[in-house]
Amino acid sequence: FFQLYLDWITDCTNAEPTPRPPSPAMYQLDVVLKKGNNLAIRDRTGTSDPYVKFKIAGKEVFRSKTIHKNLNPVWDERASLHVETLRDPLYVKVFDYDFGLQDDFMGSAYLHLESLEHQRTLDVTLDLKDPQYPEHNLGSLELAVTLSPKDGDFRDATMLLRRNWKRTSKYQSMRLSDVHRKAQLWRGIVSISLIEGRGLQPMDANGLSDPYVKFRMGHQKYKSKTIPKTLGPQWREQFDFHLYEEQGGHVDITVWDKDAGKKDDFMGRCTIDLSLLSKERTYKLHLPLEQGEGVLVLLVTLTASAAVSISDLSINMLDDPNERHQIMQRYSLWRSFYNLKDVGVVQVKVIRAEGLLAADVTGKSDPFCVVELSNDRLQTHTVYKNLNPEWNKVFTFASSWGSKVARGADSVGYCQTDACHVPLPQIQNGERKAYALKSKELTGPTKGVIFLEIDVIFNAVKAGLRTLIPIEQKYIEEEPRVSKQLLLHNFNRVRRCIMFLINTGCYINSCFEWDSPQRSICAFVLFVIVVWNFELYMIPLALLLPLAWNYILIASGKDTRQDVVSNPVASRYPSDSERKGFMNKLYAIQDVCISVQNALDEVASYGERIKNTFNWTVPFLSWLAIVALGLATTIIYFIPLRYIVLAWGVNKFTKKLRDPYTIDNNELLDFLSRVPSDVQVVQYRELKLDPSPSPNKRKKNNPG
Repeated sequence: FFQLYLDWITDCTNAEPTPRPPSPAMYQLDVVLKKGNNLAIRDRTGTSDPYVKFKIAGKEVFRSKTIHKNLNPVWDERASLHVETLRDPLYVKVFDYDFGLQDDFMGSAYLHLESLEHQRTLDVTLDLKDPQYPEHNLGSLELAVTLSPKDGDFRDATMLLRRNWKRTSKYQSMRLSDVHRKAQLWRGIVSISLIEGRGLQPMDANGLSDPYVKFRMGHQKYKSKTIPKTLGPQWREQFDFHLYEEQGGHVDITVWDKDAGKKDDFMGRCTIDLSLLSKERTYKLHLPLEQGEGVLVLLVTLTASAAVSISDLSINMLDDPNERHQIMQRYSLWRSFYNLKDVGVVQVKVIRAEGLLAADVTGKSDPFCVVELSNDRLQTHTVYKNLNPEWNKVFTFASSWGSKVARGADSVGYCQTDACHVPLPQIQNGERKAYALKSKELTGPTKGVIFLEIDVIFNAVKAGLRTLIPIEQKYIEEEPRVSKQLLLHNFNRVRRCIMFLINTGCYINSCFEWDSPQRSICAFVLFVIVVWNFELYMIPLALLLPLAWNYILIASGKDTRQDVVSNPVASRYPSDSERKGFMNKLYAIQDVCISVQNALDEVASYGERIKNTFNWTVPFLSWLAIVALGLATTIIYFIPLRYIVLAWGVNKFTKKLRDPYTIDNNELLDFLSRVPSDVQVVQYRELKLDPSPSPNKRKKNNPG
């Protein structure tokens, strides 16, 4: 019996384990939010203004539009969500929107993803409950959900690359390109030019309207400017959306009439089905408005893209000499005027982090890292219960220039090493460096460091030309809110700029007043000489002088740039009790306060950007200003002014004739938008590392 038992143990040990089916690397959850039934009453009028939020693993992944004054709302909205694991349920919450106040909770429900059948659309009814009062009936939501496994071509390609790593460099380079091409996170760009509206519905008492347009595709939202008092508005605006699905998607368009002091009036809607449009072609669409009157005229272009990818450290295109040489050739000066939109490539290696802040009650954290470049946002996997995580991921972006690189690690902290708008040339290619983490507001340090290695390859000519066109609008931003502290801070920034102008005027006036005879005599002689010999080229030449003078001071080690004072606002927004009282007082003029707040920020930002251009805050832009001013000096010196003005006038008058759908922009303001303001300089300044050793070294030195 003992021998039989030993034989059985031996057979079990030598037997091959039963192979388990491979689990998908990621799932795609397609959800159609249909409607709600018998929702809870939260307003005094006996109705509610409901909207729905979807959350997975504590993170908000979708928010629906708000249906006003309806307990049986019909949304009919679609959302495509990427899910890493089925263990985390879909958490659905419903809120009542209250203008200027805290939104009221209307119920929640869980959808357990493990119970869903793959590749099949299921109609689901979720009963809404309040965890504090589970016996209350808060109505229900009707959904249609489809769960689809997303088997990773990228993972398969990764393993295939590792098995064939020792092949010749030619095939290796081809394999690297294939892997990055298959690892794209968004498939293309949808460019929409809003041209005009025709025959819109009058909504005001004067027989006219103040129309504006809202665009929405998934999480991406845009809003056009408002054209007052017209039924045939001319917008001439352009919006770009990222296309994440190969089969296309839908762009929902709604038209609204702006009303001051009350809710805006709905004027109609229309939809663009992108699956009916082919790529690399521009369509002129005349879309009639449903539930309203009139037509919208749009230009729609779908462009295929290979702009973003994420991979492991073993798959790194810049480490391959042939691949790197091809990229360097693509962005060489000889190809400066070929495909002007392709400015360069940014590759970020996220290695690891050390000494992160413990965010959980257990003394640990579940950190992940996010890398942002304008509207591109890539994220690593989560390392659970670890304050010293290792990610070893490579992020690859196609740089459109003038964007920022942001790094974060869960709610533990965020690291921003470069100022917004053209910080990338300051990076030392291939240098593995530790960056100190900043707080979420980017105004002060927090615990921990992150190790990154960044490579930036770009064409300087394309980058310079790129600064003269409008900067890409960022659509992932917080909704503006009224803040007394922020309003005061923006006012102080404007006051500093105005005081600089006043002090300059006082200095010039002191020359007229002869407060200092020596200075007044020099000013008088200089004035006579300049006026007697004035030529127009002296204007850009005079602007070149402070640039050259500050550069000489900086190069000699005498940095005259003032250290920007940190944001004095301890918290960007006040506490809940203070905020509610302030909101109640300004309920009727909230829109006006937000407009004034944003206007102050805009004025202060442009004043600070002009100063920072001459202060060499961003050396690349200061060099670009020197080149532009030098060219302007040379052109104006050799060409008579009348010819320059004539050419400018002819170009200005014939611009619309040559291209009826051109979108106006101001090149000078577009250039200044790339220069960081003082607030951005503070937020994106690199922190100095703590000279004390890291936690790992401390443990080794103190084993006891």
